[in-house]
Amino acid sequence: MRPEFATSLVKAAAGRELEREDIITLLGAAGGEEAGAFYRLADAVRARVAGEEVHLRGIIEFSNYCRNHCYYCGLRADNAKLHRYRLLPEDIIAAARHGAELGYGTVVLQSGEDLWYTAPMLADVIRAIKKLGIAVTLCVGERPREDYALWREAGADRFLLKHETANEELYARLHPGMSWQQRRQCLDWLRELGYQVGSGNIIGLPGQSLADLADDLLLLRQLDVEMAGLGPFIPHPDTPLGGEPAGSVELTYRVVAAARLVVPYAHLPATTALGTLAANGRQLALARGANVIMPNITPTEYRADYQIYPNKICVNEGPEDCRHCLEGMVRSLGRRLGRGPGHTLKRFKTATI
Repeated sequence: MRPEFATSLVKAAAGRELEREDIITLLGAAGGEEAGAFYRLADAVRARVAGEEVHLRGIIEFSNYCRNHCYYCGLRADNAKLHRYRLLPEDIIAAARHGAELGYGTVVLQSGEDLWYTAPMLADVIRAIKKLGIAVTLCVGERPREDYALWREAGADRFLLKHETANEELYARLHPGMSWQQRRQCLDWLRELGYQVGSGNIIGLPGQSLADLADDLLLLRQLDVEMAGLGPFIPHPDTPLGGEPAGSVELTYRVVAAARLVVPYAHLPATTALGTLAANGRQLALARGANVIMPNITPTEYRADYQIYPNKICVNEGPEDCRHCLEGMVRSLGRRLGRGPGHTLKRFKTATI
């Protein structure tokens, strides 16, 4: 093991704040001894701060319309090959009710940036779902502050707004017509309004460096996030980046492990994207710092059309199938399913990790 790697690892194990160079060093872990020690530490920190529970958050992908033109996303407005759909409010509520019946303590309402759904319309959906006794996470992109305020007043608990990359130049290159500063402003509004805030980034974007990924993790620490969504880049053929290579699965594991050390009290999902690139991707992420899985409870007939990236796993399964499959996965790892909504871990902070 390299001396500089050992120094950064000891620093993390002692619960000391990692600097940018420490994070870069850890992300560059060599296979074998270095990677093994790194992953064992991340899993130990996860066990200490989050316990053995794996929380399941049922995701409802209620619209694949999007006003944006992000170069990596299959939902981009320019993709004329995509069959578009929208769920009616009553269908979103019915899917959430099914999720509650399956025992999920949280539903995630996710869509492209689709302004067909007005703020009052989504507020009514949130109020109806809250009557089911479950938590609501929103993932609907950039909106005016007053929209976020209305949804928070209606009962929304969390909001996931990934910053995608902390490299402002790279962000501008991949998001035509969008502003990194506006994205950051939205994240600040969400914090001011009392949401449990989630953000996150894509791993393996063309032109991205380990230093960029370290900056992503430092931004998550600065934002003091309750959740961090960290997934690999998967090229979609009908986008400008369709010919680029996919992000590294191994590097994604390292980012997840580093996130557990940099933002230890954040919920970290084992993403479906990892499960798409590697058959045991989610299991390995759970063994390297992750503690959340987001099963799909979108009505089955719409799932294949929610194509942020192609070949997503589980698109032909029903919600019950996903529930039983994931429970078996969790138990096979010696872990147990979380109960209740699985709110922020920050209330359980102690003086040291």
